[in-house]
Amino acid sequence: MESPALGTQVRSNGTAGRSARVPRIGLLGIMQELYDETFPDITERQGSYAREIIGALGDGVEVSFPGPARNRADIEARVRQFNAEGLDGILIVMLTYGPALRTVRALRENRLPVMLANTQPLRTITDDWDMSHLTFNQGVHGAQDMANTLVRLGVPFPVISEDWRSDAFREFVTDWAHAAQAAQSMRTMRLAQFGQMPGMGDILTDEAAFMRALGPQTDRVSLGTIVEIMDGLPDEDVEAAMAEDRENFEIDENLGEEQHAYASRLQVAFERYLEREGYDGFSVYFDAIGDDGRFEQIHMLAASNLMAKGYGYGGEGDMCTTALVTAGHVLAPDAHFTEMYAMDFERDSVLQSHMGEGNWKVARKDRKPKLIDRPLGIGGLDNPPTVLFQAEPGTATLVSLVPLEGERYRLVVSVGEVLDTEEMPNVEMPYFHFRPDTGVRACLDGWLRHGGTHHQCLHLGDVSRRWEMFCELTGVEYARV
Repeated sequence: MESPALGTQVRSNGTAGRSARVPRIGLLGIMQELYDETFPDITERQGSYAREIIGALGDGVEVSFPGPARNRADIEARVRQFNAEGLDGILIVMLTYGPALRTVRALRENRLPVMLANTQPLRTITDDWDMSHLTFNQGVHGAQDMANTLVRLGVPFPVISEDWRSDAFREFVTDWAHAAQAAQSMRTMRLAQFGQMPGMGDILTDEAAFMRALGPQTDRVSLGTIVEIMDGLPDEDVEAAMAEDRENFEIDENLGEEQHAYASRLQVAFERYLEREGYDGFSVYFDAIGDDGRFEQIHMLAASNLMAKGYGYGGEGDMCTTALVTAGHVLAPDAHFTEMYAMDFERDSVLQSHMGEGNWKVARKDRKPKLIDRPLGIGGLDNPPTVLFQAEPGTATLVSLVPLEGERYRLVVSVGEVLDTEEMPNVEMPYFHFRPDTGVRACLDGWLRHGGTHHQCLHLGDVSRRWEMFCELTGVEYARV
């Protein structure tokens, strides 16, 4: 895993989205009863060590630790408990040596992602060590036994050999916990599809294979449900949404109140439907709205504001990218839906944009996002109010979920930099330049060779290690370009 530790590289410039919560993991601290006679306080001592590890992890994860697991019955009880609690993953730490054969049935029945931390209480060995020091710090050969068992069981597991006090240890475990949380969210994800653009090949996947491989349930739903909710919405609910826009955006003076109110009514209707039916993300094909005959605008404001609230979104009925953005909200703050528009060989970059949907939580801090009156022929309806912004300059991660054949999927990943993008007066949708670390030529050559799609998910910060761990946990192929 080549990416630097996430640490302080990810930032959010808004409140936590609907999907954002601290990952919850269980610490399986393994030891054995062999040493009790020689060291009567060893269980209490090593249990305290485990709690020190938990304290060192800080607020980035919430940890359940029922106490050291000293035999097979303990191990199986702990793993059953972690699964019953619906945790996101299990962190295995060898508190002393413990025979790994005792974990086989527990791990065979376990449904949660696991990770192995190869660490020990003391950082260094000194010449005053005795048998007690050796016993309390002997986790490494237990980790070898444990890792061998995981390999032979075919259980994927990230591993780190590191001092538990270090930033590197904390960041690695935090990255894994978020990746595990995102992988678990995929398994139960529900997505709503309102139409799909015909002839767009790279957005297509076998829905049954998608659900078997990764878990998302995709439902084709009728726009009639949205019309029904719109017709019944109280005016005060619409006005409340408009008031939020006035707080969040610089409002175009040419944007009429009725035009804005209609866009807000459409947004609230989508949100109410997603809430009512328990959907985590959605995708809308513009002509599904345009051809319906009951709408005045397409859904640009709804897509942008609901992404900012933590819902997943993908354009044109692209359910792979919808699922990716939905999981992206869990993986790290503020996932953004985007696509590559054009290459700039002088800047060594690619211009990222889309038709008008964008998560304005990634907007640059020194320019307030705008809500503009925007003529748009696509959809054939009235001007849809559109959020306009450029992304915050700095490190960023761009990813694409590629449907291959059957149940095979690939994640194509590029880490690079959002450039300090100047305003382009004639571009009326979110946009910014992204410069890949490998250069635009090599990056796009690799992107195309690996089948990278034209819709993507972008995060501010380097979250590539989290995505790589996500792939290890889900069986998705990982390709960094």
